[in-house]
Amino acid sequence: MEEARWRIINPDGVRRVVITKELPGSRWLQYLVDADCRVEICTSTEILTQEQIASAIGDRCDGVIGQLTETWGEPLFSKLSAAGARAYSNYAVGYDNVDVAAASRHRIPVGNTPGVLTGATAEMAAALTLAAARRIGEAERFLRAGKYRTWLPTLFLGELLRGKTVGVIGAGRIGAAYARIMVEGYKMNLVYFSLHPNPALETFVSAYGRFLDSCGEPPVTWERADTIAALLEKADCVSIHTVLNDSTRHMIDSRRLQKMKKTGILVNTSRGPVIDEAALVDHCRKHPDFRAGLDVFEDEPNLAPGLAELDNVVIVPHIASATNWSREGMATLAAANVAALLQGYPAWQRAEISAFLEDHPPKAAPSIVNADEVGIGQYSDRPTSRPHFIET
Repeated sequence: MEEARWRIINPDGVRRVVITKELPGSRWLQYLVDADCRVEICTSTEILTQEQIASAIGDRCDGVIGQLTETWGEPLFSKLSAAGARAYSNYAVGYDNVDVAAASRHRIPVGNTPGVLTGATAEMAAALTLAAARRIGEAERFLRAGKYRTWLPTLFLGELLRGKTVGVIGAGRIGAAYARIMVEGYKMNLVYFSLHPNPALETFVSAYGRFLDSCGEPPVTWERADTIAALLEKADCVSIHTVLNDSTRHMIDSRRLQKMKKTGILVNTSRGPVIDEAALVDHCRKHPDFRAGLDVFEDEPNLAPGLAELDNVVIVPHIASATNWSREGMATLAAANVAALLQGYPAWQRAEISAFLEDHPPKAAPSIVNADEVGIGQYSDRPTSRPHFIET
């Protein structure tokens, strides 16, 4: 393990904030400098160990922006608390790498970065679906290896998506955005499974179906499946958009893979451990007409043995949110969380967060997942004399 390298911005800042990786853009940094923060940024590309992060926190630290590749649990939140920290933000919308209960016990607010990676992640899920269906990766490797000799009627036959059924597991913001892309772009019927219904998505598909019918085209339909098994049996391609917790870990195992069609397509841009990767490798070996598109993996950066050698699997290195706009937006929201908390501002807690990407952002922390537990008040447009931090 190489020694971590750091650079310092605004060295005379009153508040000390540690950033465990270089972040894109500059707006995020301005948030922290404007909050009079000394910003210490790790420039190393290796994942920091718990010991390295604890050393960086030191004896005095006001806030940290951490990464989803790091485990933030009792040891680090205890260290943060002892150092006087009042803010932590995950540079991600998901926070399965964070023990939020431990953070709350130490009275440390935990921020995340929702709302700016919805479109990018949904587009990547669609790209993986198309790449898997049309065998893009396999065909490109064939061509680059110099194996292409002539056009053939049977060369790399794939699957046509238009008019088939797309299955979406988890119809939150990203899952719904992906569903709309596939329904509107490829005239696919929708079946979705979600703990809660998504009336807006259902209304959209119904309205689009009526529009197609008015144009003399077959209308699209939607259905909310009662079980994941029912969805897997009906869908021609399935995209996963769930959180990672005890109930979703290995949600797709060998038993559920058997429910899918032999020519089915499985896409995952959520979290790697929702799929039993060893079971997926075995299934893809046994069913060469089955396809998968993966952006995330069970034990990143490692892949299950045999996965990288499978021609019927498209794999990319966790880049679903990797657009300039999305990644810079994530950095801005993470920094806005920390800067706001250190200045005693309340929590925004609204779905629409675009105001934080513009000039004159609200005096609030965009998204704090344990605001109630640590006693942070909610932002109000109305003037109030109440303190932002609720007395407990």
